[in-house]
Amino acid sequence: MPFTVNAITLDLDDTIWPIGPVLVRAENALGQWLREHAPRTAAHWPVEAMRALRDRVAAEHPQLSHDFTRQRLITLERMLEAAGDDIALVQPAFDVFFAARCEVEHYDDSLAALDRLAARVPLAALSNGNADLSRIGLMHLFRFQLGAREHGAAKPAASIFHAACQQLGCDPALVLHVGDDIELDVLGAHRAGLRTCWINRTDQDGRQREWPRAQPRPDLEFPTLAALADWLDAAHSLETSPA
Repeated sequence: MPFTVNAITLDLDDTIWPIGPVLVRAENALGQWLREHAPRTAAHWPVEAMRALRDRVAAEHPQLSHDFTRQRLITLERMLEAAGDDIALVQPAFDVFFAARCEVEHYDDSLAALDRLAARVPLAALSNGNADLSRIGLMHLFRFQLGAREHGAAKPAASIFHAACQQLGCDPALVLHVGDDIELDVLGAHRAGLRTCWINRTDQDGRQREWPRAQPRPDLEFPTLAALADWLDAAHSLETSPA
């Protein structure tokens, strides 16, 4: 085995499922709910305007860069207030959005690969997003889920990686972090002392991203989680084979 892996931390969005379609459906569900329960808000804030407002809220509150939930709640409050609707609708509106945000469609390889990975080593979810693995139905495969909101800082901060390693009871050098984002996942985990795996999926045109030449390369690079599971199976076979 090239190096020892005693545990794996996994990014969620764009690693296990694509996040773009999820957010589109969630925004559409929210828009439909607003048309029924706060029509003035719905008329005043079409999807593009709602997205622009959320971006402004994020820019105005850099201290909330780790808390997408709070950013969304502030956005909804501003939307309702500007349209003259009852701000008491903030929470039910968010609940509709969040329910749809947790209705993900996994990449074709994800579920079987997660089963295989979890059979080999403990898994922990490590995400800047606010997806709920219990709602999604994957929590049984993970020891725990650590989000940036709960931790108080987002990837690529070393502290969130170290907190996950501590909860796993593993030295960072024995933990493999797996994710799609070059800066947040691979470089952040590398700087925190973890092993790294870049999930570099092909796009609709069959192309993959190029690794930036100036940056240290990940320990592993695969186009799917299934390929990572193959590598881990092979590595464990080597460890257990007779000398």
